[in-house]
Amino acid sequence: MKLKSIALILMTVALPAMAEKVSVNTKGMSLILDVENGKPAQYLYFGTKLNPNDLQNLKVATDGRMDVYPAYGLNTPAEAALAMRHSDGNLSTALVATGCDVKNEGNASVTTVHLKDPVYNIKVDLKYRAYNDVDMIEAWTEILNGEKGTVTLTTFASAMLPIRRGDVWMSHLSGTWAAEGQLSHEKLQPGEFVIRNNDGTRNSHTDHAEVMFSLDGKGQENAGNVIGAALVYSGNYKLKTVTDDTEYHYFFAGINEQNSEYHLKKGETFKTPALALTYSTQGLSGASRNFHKWGRKYILAHGDKERDILLNSWEGVYFDINQKGMDQMMADIHSMGGELFVMDDGWFGTKYPRVTDNCALGDWVVDTKKLPNGIEGLLNDARKNQVKFGIWIEPEMANTTSELYEKHPEWVLKAPNREIVLGRGGTQVVLDLSNPEVQDFIFGIVDNLMTTYPEIDYIKWDANMSILNHGSQYLPSDQQSHMYIEYHEGFKKVCERIRAKYPDLILQACASGGGRANYGVMPYFDEFWVSDNTDALQRIYMQWGTSYFFPAIAMASHISAAPNHQTFRVIPLKYRIDVAMSGRLGMEIQPKNMTEEEKTLCRKAIADYKTIRPVVQFGDIYRLVSPYDRLGVASLMYTSPEKDKAVFYWWKTEHFVNQHLPRVKMNGLSPDKKYRVCELNRIDNEPLAFEGKAFTGEYLMANGLEIPYNHIVDYHKQNDYSSRVLYLEEVK
Repeated sequence: MKLKSIALILMTVALPAMAEKVSVNTKGMSLILDVENGKPAQYLYFGTKLNPNDLQNLKVATDGRMDVYPAYGLNTPAEAALAMRHSDGNLSTALVATGCDVKNEGNASVTTVHLKDPVYNIKVDLKYRAYNDVDMIEAWTEILNGEKGTVTLTTFASAMLPIRRGDVWMSHLSGTWAAEGQLSHEKLQPGEFVIRNNDGTRNSHTDHAEVMFSLDGKGQENAGNVIGAALVYSGNYKLKTVTDDTEYHYFFAGINEQNSEYHLKKGETFKTPALALTYSTQGLSGASRNFHKWGRKYILAHGDKERDILLNSWEGVYFDINQKGMDQMMADIHSMGGELFVMDDGWFGTKYPRVTDNCALGDWVVDTKKLPNGIEGLLNDARKNQVKFGIWIEPEMANTTSELYEKHPEWVLKAPNREIVLGRGGTQVVLDLSNPEVQDFIFGIVDNLMTTYPEIDYIKWDANMSILNHGSQYLPSDQQSHMYIEYHEGFKKVCERIRAKYPDLILQACASGGGRANYGVMPYFDEFWVSDNTDALQRIYMQWGTSYFFPAIAMASHISAAPNHQTFRVIPLKYRIDVAMSGRLGMEIQPKNMTEEEKTLCRKAIADYKTIRPVVQFGDIYRLVSPYDRLGVASLMYTSPEKDKAVFYWWKTEHFVNQHLPRVKMNGLSPDKKYRVCELNRIDNEPLAFEGKAFTGEYLMANGLEIPYNHIVDYHKQNDYSSRVLYLEEVK
């Protein structure tokens, strides 16, 4: 991962060649290594920042395996971070320290621990980037082959971290299409716990490349010591926690080496993706706040800019794209205060018009039967309706029913001597991004759109297929195992070219919904689509889990129709709005099917969201009551960095007569400040009892406010859903 705002290297410090305690520090945490030339580098400490006295007294633990980067072959019972087959066939590797240096890079410092095999000409650099203003350390590894022949890497983790045994719990996200980001808490037990991805293109449907470890028992949101880890990678990954007969758990993270052994030629360097590590004494939410600050400032594209409120056409019209319909939707979103319209799938294809999902991918030419005035006509409508314009593409994919496939069947991933395995629609295939010609083609899709229509503001980039065929028609036979890695290297090259030429373009990572919610794509994308499932009740659970690692500014959350198109659940508009307003607000609906009353409610909600947008998109998250605790309610809040504003969300998640719900205590406020409370999106006939009143932060965090379980509305408007959004402003 490349630091987005790297300054010139200001200073290089060579550390002494003697035994040395190497300190990698942020403002609030420390990672300490014992580095002595001629010996393996050893872990000493990872946690809150150490004072000099405690640092001086640290010793390497004798009841664990403390090698910083354990290599396979000379202590084979131990789990290895690195394993290789040397050019002479030897499977053993030893790594000892040869030195250490530190370089300052902008708001960060990069510490490098140099390791070498005493017998074979293999050099390994352990890299640690520590930020001055965010509690985050990025660790990665660079492996240089200096041997006369090719070496084969069979295991190549980014990093290993020992965690002292105790009552340690792991929190991670599992799921599938339309049910992404499901939160699990599991106690670490003896044996192995492996989270692995094999999708090839997308890596966050079935699980995530991010975890948290709670060190004091099952994780609490706002108390306890927590280690957070996120692999900054877009491809197949493996997170592995090994608990053996020592006093430690051993956490390994990196590229999934399954069917991906890498042949490293003489003089070549293999660089692993970074593993981002944080430490919090303020529970799971505290670790989340660290990830969010780091993500917004250093990783996420345009992480410092507010996101527009948009209407996406998909659930409104699906493939039924036409000029009049798009114009109407633009007018409607403008009338409700929205700022951007995005035309989704269905706008392209000539020989094979895109009227369903089984054709035309790869043929990125406007269907003039649907859009006689083309994209220029749509841009004219956007100007007329005073909204920005965005468009959907799926550039990594093709259909066998397409002019592209007819012209370039050699461009798709396909196993030699096998029939091709087809995906969505019975015709979808994946283009081979290891091929430079394919990279040029995919870059050209965006480049042609932006060169011809520079007013396009936003691109929704989809990826609706796994790699179902292990085989590259471009890579030579002895490099077929490089396919997964080279695919994502090619993807990265394309994204870097796009960002270099179009730095202001807004890009959404949509991959069958939430398939690309990872920090590997975030340097190039502004946001991701959390899920194709827009059901508000289920979104509470998915967005809750996703918020563990990703800030609200990156989480696209849309108001959709009722009945919902995925669950067929009928949820009132007020509830749908309140859920969507906890992320990047948008709409996924056909406005012409809405009543004027519904449009008025949305208009007011959009206006209110513009007021709270800075707090939600740049504020600090405090998760208060988890929906996964099955208490009948879920609640969270965001506070501004200055703690002068806050937004409080409360959603009822279960509906029973005479049920009892917990009173929710707030968090993240300044105890000494007074906050006036205002309810947003109010539908009740009468204001809440505390409307317009001021309370101290101390009171709100100790007691909370009594939230009515139901809305007081006219009889014919009553329903079984209730939710509240409260805006808190400091009273000066």
